[in-house]
Amino acid sequence: MLEKLPSAVGRTLRRVRPGLDRIVSRRSEIASHGLTLQLESPVFGEGGIIPVRFTADADHEPSSPPLRWSAVPDGTRSIALIVEDADSPTISPLVHAIAIGISPLVDELVDGALVAGSQMVTLGKSSNLKAGWMPPDPPPGHGVHQYAFQLFALDNFPELERPGRHAFVDAIRGHVLAHGLLVGTYSR
Repeated sequence: MLEKLPSAVGRTLRRVRPGLDRIVSRRSEIASHGLTLQLESPVFGEGGIIPVRFTADADHEPSSPPLRWSAVPDGTRSIALIVEDADSPTISPLVHAIAIGISPLVDELVDGALVAGSQMVTLGKSSNLKAGWMPPDPPPGHGVHQYAFQLFALDNFPELERPGRHAFVDAIRGHVLAHGLLVGTYSR
């Protein structure tokens, strides 16, 4: 969708970015614990480039990248994920995916797991107001975007149906036992 935007517009908006300080896991009421989940992807490393097949530039319907994690603390009742673009030309980070209700016995989300109709997770609304994966789609000329994959071990099981960012934050506030962060990048 944004690939058709003129590069001059992207360059003009280059300084408009919320930044990593505005992502959910950096909020003081969320990240006030000392435990860390180890979060990684087999297709990109920390700060690495997200492969094209997971972006809006894919030759086919893009899928969500695979993720895996470890160090889930005792007492975890569910796991939740939010993916945000910390460099979107917006006031707040754009939400690319929300998933809640992941079993603490699960230690990965496979390639394409964040699609509507998934049996593994309950999907929330991304910034395009749809459930499922909204692929990276940075404006041409805007520079490198950082996509923050944030995983949370929770002491509860939020009963939410298609939550947005605010409902997600409200549901996990005060229930985070540990969290992990993996940042992937993409640009045009």
